[in-house]
Amino acid sequence: MIRTAAHVHSDWSYDGSWTLLALAQEFGDRGYDAVLMTEHDRGFDESRWRDYKAACAVASKGGALLVPGIEYSDPRNLVHVAVWGDLPFLGEARATDELLADAASKGGAAMFAHPDRREAWRMLDRNRNLVSSLVGIEVWNRKYDGWAPGKAGSRLCEKESGLIPFFGLDFHTRRQLFPLAMIVDAEQPGTIETVINSLLARRCRPTAFGLRGDWLTQGVGHAAARSAEACRRFARPAVRRWRRFRLSEKG
Repeated sequence: MIRTAAHVHSDWSYDGSWTLLALAQEFGDRGYDAVLMTEHDRGFDESRWRDYKAACAVASKGGALLVPGIEYSDPRNLVHVAVWGDLPFLGEARATDELLADAASKGGAAMFAHPDRREAWRMLDRNRNLVSSLVGIEVWNRKYDGWAPGKAGSRLCEKESGLIPFFGLDFHTRRQLFPLAMIVDAEQPGTIETVINSLLARRCRPTAFGLRGDWLTQGVGHAAARSAEACRRFARPAVRRWRRFRLSEKG
């Protein structure tokens, strides 16, 4: 079983700050065997994609295995799809249906990212053909959903039983570190090929705090997590004011 962090950005993304080596070391130290990288498509082309894959291979020697991937966005920057696999760069700002068809034809594993963001989930409701080209849906996105799985993602995965529910960090800064993981059923030692093949075969499941993911996406567990997230959001303004006050005192 390969403990994997999903949806992670490095400084190869326009809004990332961590180097690939720092990420490999940090996640390795936290007990992850692999990291599903998801750099934004902005600024990439085929040449930069090749350089990026080579850089991931070098950085992986210093910690967790970095699996190269791109988070593709549509022309409106509404729908985002993460794609992993041994395939070329698929292009910036492409229509989602065209992107998914292209990724599937080339053997890529595609995940529908943060469906609750700007109600991106409505795209799947309007176009049911997209589902067949996906391996999973990001049910829990730490950056956007906080301390609990998102409502739309949870509902979609219940409806689409053939899709993997992903727990992703959407890591850009240290504050997105959280005990979420994807357990990939593949032979050790893990390689990029075995991880991708396991994703394509749906041999993957989410965990949080070491617990099975389905305990938190439905029933009492989901209700408890949503309550914790509601409390966090309620307290967040006060916490931010306190931090600003402390910083002003130090200044």
